[in-house]
Amino acid sequence: MSVATFDPYASTGAARGPLHGLNPLAKLGAPLPAMLLLVVVRDLGTPLAFLVVAYAVLLLGAGLSRLLLLVLGVAVPAAVAVIGVGMSLWADAARVDRSVEVVSIGAWTLYGGALEVGFATALRLAAIVSLALVAGLTTSGPDLVRASVQHLRVPYRIGYTALAAFRFVPRFGHELDVIRQAHRVRGAHGGRGPFAAVARWWGYIVPLLAGAIRHAERVALAMDARAFGAHPDRTERHPVPFRRRDVAFVALFWLLSAAVFWLLFPWGLG
Repeated sequence: MSVATFDPYASTGAARGPLHGLNPLAKLGAPLPAMLLLVVVRDLGTPLAFLVVAYAVLLLGAGLSRLLLLVLGVAVPAAVAVIGVGMSLWADAARVDRSVEVVSIGAWTLYGGALEVGFATALRLAAIVSLALVAGLTTSGPDLVRASVQHLRVPYRIGYTALAAFRFVPRFGHELDVIRQAHRVRGAHGGRGPFAAVARWWGYIVPLLAGAIRHAERVALAMDARAFGAHPDRTERHPVPFRRRDVAFVALFWLLSAAVFWLLFPWGLG
């Protein structure tokens, strides 16, 4: 009798782009200087330029699904609009340019300078998040851990222990779904209303804890069987090399980032 297994990192058959073949450290290191410098810029043009760069890299190299395209095309602009307006309302009118009045209600006035400050903050956040998605949408947890252990000399005891703990999250989700289906088949804790919902969730706790303990014991036994932690280093079954294309990607991204900062030079606007 075969036992069904659940792999939280199994391939879903989604489209894959060129970014998926790059080293995870290259995808993290390439946008990192721009992300750090974006924290201290205050203009509109610089974060908008990096937002365009991030979108171009993701659209050309990430092989995005329809859902992610919808998130980038609708959710991110909507978030920029909401955050921009919110930050504009919170801006101190005494510290912004009051030469243009946008909205005036009684004694309160929304100035153009406040809108500029608010949307500069929103675009800065959106640009930083979009640059982080270059690695986040095209890198798996195991590959990032392997690359960190192999190239950054992170102790494998730390890297693979963190990875094993991280794998518990999707595993819990899978087991919770199985428990819900089993309760539904048996007709346990049916009905509607808050009391029925509390009874259902209370019925999930014990089997979920039991499953978590069993899974933790299996992981511990598997790690002991492989002599985890017995030696200072281990042979990697899946090497994640740092190739010339990774160096080229980092260098080109850094050059492009430097060109954007050089042309716009946001620190000279004050």
